[in-house]
Amino acid sequence: MDETRPLYVVGDIHGHRAELRDALQQAGLVDAAGDWSGVDADVWFLGDFVDRGPDGVGVIDDVMRLQRQARESVGRVDAVLGNHEVLLLGYHQFGNAADAAGVHSFGLSWLRNGGQQSDQDALTDEHLAWLTTRPAMARAGDHLLVHSDTVRYLEWGRTIEDVNAVVTERLTADEPDLELWFDLWRNLTARGSFHHDEDGVDQAELMLSTFGGRQIVHGHTIIAAWLGVDAPAVTGPLSYAGGRALGVDGGLYEGGPCLVVPLPYDS
Repeated sequence: MDETRPLYVVGDIHGHRAELRDALQQAGLVDAAGDWSGVDADVWFLGDFVDRGPDGVGVIDDVMRLQRQARESVGRVDAVLGNHEVLLLGYHQFGNAADAAGVHSFGLSWLRNGGQQSDQDALTDEHLAWLTTRPAMARAGDHLLVHSDTVRYLEWGRTIEDVNAVVTERLTADEPDLELWFDLWRNLTARGSFHHDEDGVDQAELMLSTFGGRQIVHGHTIIAAWLGVDAPAVTGPLSYAGGRALGVDGGLYEGGPCLVVPLPYDS
């Protein structure tokens, strides 16, 4: 990555397509029609396009279109995989099939976590091919980009390339393995590794020393929950763990902001 290029990350959207477009326009990344205007900017979405809101697949459509347009304009748009993408795909792939213990299913988890039937109905082969090949993590300069604030990425490898290869192999296998998909879902749903008072900094440093970078940037955990406020009171990202972690989930589906954050973030 050219570190002189503008870099932005976008927090969890959860089907709120209009709010995303407004936030991107305010940041100068799209025009009034919602088309790419970010020129040479790099924009990374941190997952959770779907569930809880009205038009998750519409959000995916917009991001895929912006990715194509940015490529034509020397910019870059990409996304890391969120736990709700795995949930959406898991229900599409396995329906209500239960795990080995006969307790959990993607269907039940999808319903409990804001699944929208309209998203399932709108999925096409193009959406499926794009979603199943998104990376689980990425590096952008000094920033380690992930969806979830968890160390469980380490269970899949010790390099970004290895982690992404494991995740992509599971999602694109000719004979999908329900238990391995549940492993993806459970690990990406974990949270809070870097917030612990006793070892949060150590856990963040473990991730950074393993995968590189100086700051973990993630969505997944709503900032308001850590601040003890209502989501509409959130005004920006949360830097914590001695600056080693930056949370950017504004809690959009609870009335918080759609955060489009320039990096490095100056609090």
